[in-house]
Amino acid sequence: MTTDRKAILVLGIGNILLGDEGVGVAVVDYLRDHGGAPEGVDLLDGGTGSMVLLEPMRESRRMILVDATADGAAPGTLQRLVPRFSSDFPPSLSAHDIGLRDLLDTFYLLGETPEVVLYAISIRFPQEIHFGLSAEVAAAVPRVAEQIRKELQEG
Repeated sequence: MTTDRKAILVLGIGNILLGDEGVGVAVVDYLRDHGGAPEGVDLLDGGTGSMVLLEPMRESRRMILVDATADGAAPGTLQRLVPRFSSDFPPSLSAHDIGLRDLLDTFYLLGETPEVVLYAISIRFPQEIHFGLSAEVAAAVPRVAEQIRKELQEG
């Protein structure tokens, strides 16, 4: 069990090869390119997720996750959620959410209870293979980044 949990981890999840599905990574890139992160905050491009994320997640006392959701809402719609278990996550479109959800459930099984906030950004489903975000989802990136920055400042 990790005993030194200091950092706040902002983790962007998504597959940039599937357009809007990569919005979580785009938000982390935006934060990095527009002022970076305050001291004690790590920005991480988690890509499509995997067990390699376990260690940075375990080292964090607080996690802010950013991911796409296929929830049927208008593209670019933002939800801020505080999921406790994998069943609390909104629908996603690719297999990466299974790995991320499994990692979070592992924390709870180990008796670790990290503080987790999820920013879920709605996208259209299905996504075709291409780089870049749609106009609606791209417009949400600075809004999400600003909300995350505000949340980090408030503690």
